Amino acid sequence: MSKLFTCAVILLVALAACAAPATPVPPTATPAPTDTPAPTLTPDKSVTSLQNVKSATIQIEAQGSFVDPEVGLQLNAAGRGSGFIIDESGLAVTNNHVVTGAALLKVWVGGESKPRNAKIVAVSECSDLALIDIDGDGYPFLTWYQGELNPGLDVYAAGFPLGDPEYTLTRGIISKARADGETVWASVDAVIEHDATINPGNSGGPLITKDGQVAGINYAASLAVNQYQAIARDEALKVIGLLRQGQNVDGIGLNGTAVNDGESLSGVWAASVRSGSPADKAGIQPGDIVTKLEGLVLATDGTLADYCDILRTHHPDDTLNIQVVRFATKEVLEGQINGRKLEQAFSFAETLHDEVPQSPAGAEAVYSGYTMIYDDSQVIQIGVPVEWDDINGLPWTVDDVEVGAAIVASSDLQSFYDTYTTPGVFFGASRTLAQSMDEAALLDENDFSTTCTYEGRYDYEDPAYTGMYDLYSDCDGQGSTLIQVAAAPADRSFIILLQVLAISDADLEALDYILQSFEVVGELE
Repeated sequence: MSKLFTCAVILLVALAACAAPATPVPPTATPAPTDTPAPTLTPDKSVTSLQNVKSATIQIEAQGSFVDPEVGLQLNAAGRGSGFIIDESGLAVTNNHVVTGAALLKVWVGGESKPRNAKIVAVSECSDLALIDIDGDGYPFLTWYQGELNPGLDVYAAGFPLGDPEYTLTRGIISKARADGETVWASVDAVIEHDATINPGNSGGPLITKDGQVAGINYAASLAVNQYQAIARDEALKVIGLLRQGQNVDGIGLNGTAVNDGESLSGVWAASVRSGSPADKAGIQPGDIVTKLEGLVLATDGTLADYCDILRTHHPDDTLNIQVVRFATKEVLEGQINGRKLEQAFSFAETLHDEVPQSPAGAEAVYSGYTMIYDDSQVIQIGVPVEWDDINGLPWTVDDVEVGAAIVASSDLQSFYDTYTTPGVFFGASRTLAQSMDEAALLDENDFSTTCTYEGRYDYEDPAYTGMYDLYSDCDGQGSTLIQVAAAPADRSFIILLQVLAISDADLEALDYILQSFEVVGELE
């Protein structure tokens, strides 16, 4: 499925106007009565026929700088989409992905040769809707279809595809009245599936009936199967009502796309960030990937569903924990929406760099990549170096009693179990142990001071868990470092134990990645 938005590189401009107040008139003598003239009627500007839809359909050019996941930074780039006027004052509807992050907008009404300026009134990231206000007034406008949107209804797609200034109209029928609206750039509860052909550049244009009334707003296409999607009228109207009040809906200010490499990295890529938005104030920059929101790993299914569900579960001014990966500086940042600004997360690789000796012969200097692994019951997950491909996902047992879920991974599990010369990880999560001990007690139960030098106990906190960790050095005289973390979520419904044996800086970097990726994703028994 693809966005219907076209791009090109061009230059930029803007303007404004005002009016003087009326002057009061002094009283005069009362004139002789005369016949009262009939009032002058203002012509209705609403469009009532298919052939006049063009007059209220617009082409939009959004100019700005964006960061594309594949292309990289695009300076002074311009993308074109469509839209339609819903009020003679110049209010018009389009898609969020057409306008968000733009420095300026240019609008051509009904195929005009000269563009007009427009301002963004409000947007909804998750519903992929935006309301803009075109300079001037007295515009023709479209009204909403009041009938049932059933399969078989004749519909027409109006707009300006492929960046072409010439208006187009294609015909089809509604094939499905309520289709799946989850995509990589939106999470819409109700979408119409139809076969009136649309192309890049049709984004935000109206899907209309034979009487020229709006049934939906085109926003996506499955070109390979000749199926196209429009945000359904009722879904759109709920959001547009809030946008008309100047209220942004279900968003933090991103022009975002879900990304998932199928292995270890997923999240919401920020192509641009709206100035002054909560995301901007938190410090999110174009090119960042928001990997976690409120402790939940985002886009694991390749869509914005989880991201939008979290936003819809909270109020716009709620404080939300976020984690961001910034490839430009190779940093992992943590902070809050409506709270503290992003800052570099705690890094064992930086903190313990001097504790780990030079990499011994045979140790990995840099791992080639990371992969996500799960326990046998698919309850917990963790990201590990691809070289740690010897994996055990059997349950966590204590004194031969099963207490929870566990994963152990290393390049050689037997050597990891028996010596302190092979790096690896143990990750366990347990409801049972959470009922009988706290984090300090769990660390005490796993004491390595007889074979390692105990360096101390320290506080541990990330957006999802709080607890503590023990640090051991020079284990068995081999110069290796053991880090052991015990932590729990805020409701203390379970407790986790994470043990990582590091023999090189590469292992400490792996530890940082492990701490960013470990998660309870299923139901612990």
